Amino acid sequence: MSFAKPEYEFLKEIGIGSRNLGCYVNGAWKASGPTVSSVNPANNETIAEVVEGSIEDYEEGMKACNSAAKLWMQVPAPKRGDIVRQIGDALREKLQYFGRLVSLEMGKILPEGIGEVQEIIDMCDFAVGLSRQLNGAVIPSERPNHAMLEMWNPLGIVGVITAFNFPCAVLGWNACIALVCGNCVVWKGAPTTPLVTIALTKIITGVLEKNNLPRAIFTAFCAGAEIGQAIAKDTRIPLVSFTGSSKVGLSVQQTVNQRFGKCLLELSGNNAIIVMDDADIELVVRAVVFAAVGTAGQRCTTCRRLLLHESIYQKVVERLVDAYKQVKIGDPLEKGTLLGPLHTPTSRENFERGLEKIKSEGGKILTGGSVIPSAGNFVQPTIVDISSSANVVKEELFGPVLYVMKFKTFEDAVEINNSVPQGLSSSIFTKKPEYIFKWIGPLGSDCGIVNANIPTNGAEIGGAFGGEKATGGGREAGSDSWKQYMRRSTCTINYGSEIPLAQGINFG
Repeated sequence: MSFAKPEYEFLKEIGIGSRNLGCYVNGAWKASGPTVSSVNPANNETIAEVVEGSIEDYEEGMKACNSAAKLWMQVPAPKRGDIVRQIGDALREKLQYFGRLVSLEMGKILPEGIGEVQEIIDMCDFAVGLSRQLNGAVIPSERPNHAMLEMWNPLGIVGVITAFNFPCAVLGWNACIALVCGNCVVWKGAPTTPLVTIALTKIITGVLEKNNLPRAIFTAFCAGAEIGQAIAKDTRIPLVSFTGSSKVGLSVQQTVNQRFGKCLLELSGNNAIIVMDDADIELVVRAVVFAAVGTAGQRCTTCRRLLLHESIYQKVVERLVDAYKQVKIGDPLEKGTLLGPLHTPTSRENFERGLEKIKSEGGKILTGGSVIPSAGNFVQPTIVDISSSANVVKEELFGPVLYVMKFKTFEDAVEINNSVPQGLSSSIFTKKPEYIFKWIGPLGSDCGIVNANIPTNGAEIGGAFGGEKATGGGREAGSDSWKQYMRRSTCTINYGSEIPLAQGINFG
């Protein structure tokens, strides 16, 4: 087994062994489901084994979590913030180890793996400050001797279902805010990144134990769809945050809606960069390579469509093709690698099938377009010239495939940008303020993230993250996203001796 290799020694520093129990329920590690292997996508060798959770484990965990919620929501918010601060500090101590695990198990390059863990640390810092700013409002009452105000109270339990491409950061976006808002958290990590789920859970629950708090405040499962479905159906979980495909997200939403629960959805992206004729070409090339090649094209914010003004089309394409040929492909843990493997052999097969469909719809491959023969899931970063009306362009091919297409006017580019079902991220490169302000205005991009002169990916935590249409409409991380994790009560208090009615109604 690969776990015995010297280069995997660091896993012991974050609590990972050759065989791991995959559920943290009622303050203890246990699991009674099937045993699965965590696989290194760079060579498809087993890293370690994990015993997944069962429905019985889930029910035990939920009972304990439901009980812990009644205590946790009564802890003052700034005290809850201090617990989250300690989680951030514990992660800082293990940053390099943890980032290395993310790269090893997911396949993204080491700087991105470390950056993902840093994102959780940053979210902890953000949430600590937020814990003193969960403010309501005092509202003028139209009735004499009455006061009207808003109260924000915890929901109780937040369910978080995360995806393989960001196996820990998305948990951070949700859990940091959910915890300071007074909620317990039930987490189902991605089935193919169980070691990240286990390691991060040990960090979080270690802080809870150190502070003599019920460890059931945080409950975690390495498991498949059965546990995800249980979370979606569970009336004890008022809010379910799901990250994944639009197809599965729609199913989760329908299940949660049937019980009148709330959903926070972060689903598919089909993101475009528009390049106007006055754009800085050097800036464009650097931005597009990062946006299209980073994380092997497996970010929801990956640039998948590049819309080029017809006057600069050839120049930009030539520069990009040259840049793509210089991208170093290889082991994501090796220094200098820019493109690691796709996450699974299935992902590689989807890449091949996607390229066949692209060719059948008239797509012309300008560079790349092949699987790289190896033990791992490596493919070539690919650029395709294709019509914006091709059906395949409306879909999300989760890999390093960039569609390039021409446009004549700004209005044409906006129409192409908005023509796909998804609406996550978008960007325009131009020096003209009139284009920028039209782009971010009501007749501009219809996405949740609308950028100018930066890539579609690499969002900061201070802004709300999420998109429209088939991207699900959810918002996580910054701004006022915290309001989704609490329930609002409008409270009217009569401190007089009469009962005047609103709107001047006289009821006799």
